[in-house]
Amino acid sequence: MENVREMPDPQPIWQVMTGFQLSAAFKTAVEVELFTKIAEGHSTAREIAAACGASEKGIRVLADAFTVMGFLTKRETTYALSDMAAVFLDKNSSAYIGGAVDFIMSDGQIRGYKDLTNAVRHGGSQVIGEASMDPESAMWVTFAEAMMPMMVPAALRIAENLGFETEDKLRVLDIAAGHGAFGITVAQQYPNADIYAVDWTNVLSVAASNAKRMGVSDRHHLIPGDAFEVDFGPEKYDVVLVTNFLHHFDVSTCTKFMKKVYASLNDGGKAITLEFIPNEDRVSPPAEALFALVMLAATPAGDAYTFSELSRICREAGFKENIHLPMPPMPQHLIISTK
Repeated sequence: MENVREMPDPQPIWQVMTGFQLSAAFKTAVEVELFTKIAEGHSTAREIAAACGASEKGIRVLADAFTVMGFLTKRETTYALSDMAAVFLDKNSSAYIGGAVDFIMSDGQIRGYKDLTNAVRHGGSQVIGEASMDPESAMWVTFAEAMMPMMVPAALRIAENLGFETEDKLRVLDIAAGHGAFGITVAQQYPNADIYAVDWTNVLSVAASNAKRMGVSDRHHLIPGDAFEVDFGPEKYDVVLVTNFLHHFDVSTCTKFMKKVYASLNDGGKAITLEFIPNEDRVSPPAEALFALVMLAATPAGDAYTFSELSRICREAGFKENIHLPMPPMPQHLIISTK
């Protein structure tokens, strides 16, 4: 037997095997509003438990776990939020993202990981592909409702990088609009921009509601239907937003779609593509590289494409100028393609 002192540390293996325990704890903390109740001033396990409608023991164990993880701090018997938790996990914060568990940890998403062995053998999900492409699926409504807060930073960066004058009159096509955050943010930053949101009817109801809430509904128009099949209309666009879309499909499907995008643009118009783009080695940066695993579990043929792959797709679609713009600390990147 090897000398124990010379053996490598097995903790990373243990952490991977038990990772589901921490994600389950996080989902529970969101559901009982642990972080929000602490933000409201409840600090002891007894006080937090009463506010959450939970047992004192349960809250003590849960809060201690999140203290170990660095989400909370603990002094004697009182708990407080870390800076990170105060910004992102208090439901009263404008940057709250805890609701994303409704999609990320939904039964549909978890089912893909439970069947990951088959996905590895076949090169893509064998269990949730049809649901993800069903126009009547509630999956994308859940996504639209749950994920919007996480997309706000990227939406702001997109608006900042359109490259038009603020007062320009723009026609903007928002592909797979979902929650509508990307097009809505452009409308807020460009007061003369009209947004045309494409998505399935049930999902567009979420985008329309958000556009009304954010004061741009008079310039937010709906084009219900499948983005591959629906007619984008007779007039061409100045900007087409292709956000978190291409990674769901194989290269040939992406190329075909980007040809449709190219044809829909005015000369000098721009396609703004938002993607998780790993380096050419495919193992860095970590978040971008690991997104390939998400697509393997969640789609029949999707992937996390490198810039060289995405650039080739765009060039074959007709775009000659394709600029790659990373957006740290966010794991998503922009590709700005000009017709």
